[in-house]
Amino acid sequence: MTTTALSISPGTLAALTSALSDTQARLAQHYPGEAGTRQPVHTVYGGAHLFKAETGRRLGELGLRSLEQYAPDAATFARAIVLDPALADRIYARVVEKLRREAVEDFRIDFEDGYGNRADAEEDGHAVAAGEEVAKGMAAGTLPPFLGIRIKTLSGELGGRALRTLDAFVTTVVKKTGGALPPNFVVTLPKITSVEHVSTLVAAFEALEAALGLATGSLKMEFMIETTQSIVDVDGTIMLPRMLVAAQGRCIAAHFGVYDFTASNDITAQHQRMGHGACDFARHMMKMAYASTGLWLSDGATNVMPVAPHRAAPGTALTADETAANRRAVHAAWRLHADDIRHSLESGFYQGWDLHPAQLPTRYAATYGFFLAGLASASERLSNFVSKAAQATLVGDIFDDAATGQGLLNFFLRGINCGALTEDEALKAGVTLDELRGRSFVKILKNRRGLS
Repeated sequence: MTTTALSISPGTLAALTSALSDTQARLAQHYPGEAGTRQPVHTVYGGAHLFKAETGRRLGELGLRSLEQYAPDAATFARAIVLDPALADRIYARVVEKLRREAVEDFRIDFEDGYGNRADAEEDGHAVAAGEEVAKGMAAGTLPPFLGIRIKTLSGELGGRALRTLDAFVTTVVKKTGGALPPNFVVTLPKITSVEHVSTLVAAFEALEAALGLATGSLKMEFMIETTQSIVDVDGTIMLPRMLVAAQGRCIAAHFGVYDFTASNDITAQHQRMGHGACDFARHMMKMAYASTGLWLSDGATNVMPVAPHRAAPGTALTADETAANRRAVHAAWRLHADDIRHSLESGFYQGWDLHPAQLPTRYAATYGFFLAGLASASERLSNFVSKAAQATLVGDIFDDAATGQGLLNFFLRGINCGALTEDEALKAGVTLDELRGRSFVKILKNRRGLS
């Protein structure tokens, strides 16, 4: 047997590989990948002064009414928002079912832009009232599956007011429920301009948990990326990763604020839109900073509402021209909303904001259409990958297979999580139900190759 001549000593080689292992472990801790849990497809914002325990159900009723009035059949809806006619009936049926069953997946009780600045006593009262409504909704089972509040910014003179509102709201909920918070509860932190905003909210969380007897880590936050400083700090460094470190494991999502961000870039109102190049830059930065960290990323809102311009006066009816104008206006706003959603999905943002109940039909239709349109291609590709995995060896191919295969598997996982796809539709891709629920293409590779 020929002896290979080596110059690096075994001790040096061991030290080098040990250092690499430490680095890999550190990276794996920071980039754990997607958790695979359900991510809501949207966040609906509403002023805190208007919130009731039944708000989610009421918004669904209004959304369904808008759909029935302006798109009473699948073909009309498909033409309005440019859906594949071959998928129209399936999408329309699923949208109607969704609006009746669970119209709002995530709701944010807003004490910021959707609420405004009010006297302290008034905001105190609304914080307590909103907390009482949340407790009532928890008891009645009427809350959306995801819920939170948006406090005011911690910058300037509003920081104290923001933390007081947080305190009043959380204290009310916990005392009214006997020590519980709603499932998937989160606090939205807006207009971040320094890492200290994040660390201050963490400290407030710790104080509340200690005072109310909540388990450490119960309170979670999500960032709003809507200032230039939240992306590039004053010293020129990228602030997004530093914010995540400062959150100490309490951040679950980052939401992009389209209109504040474009305004902070001196973009005039007529050009502040979801598809502006400045917004794409911010989204790309968010993806670069937060990909594989486990954070959910959410896009912003389309601010053109699907609202009819004409209303009939009491005792009168709309003219034919007014009725047609109403229909055109709603359809145009729906199409813009659907286009914005599709742009978000293509950019890897699977969640966005909705501001009006008439946006709910297009939120679900555009999302369902995105996954259903890609179903056949993704099924064929995943089936081919799985078949090859059963035959391939480990030499040189597992990492490429895993990366592409996991991406395909994630397509089905997200499609199922949001209700666009059924498990039966996903199983046509050649995976078993256990493999699908296992959420790991690496495990599929190992099982198909007979590895432990």
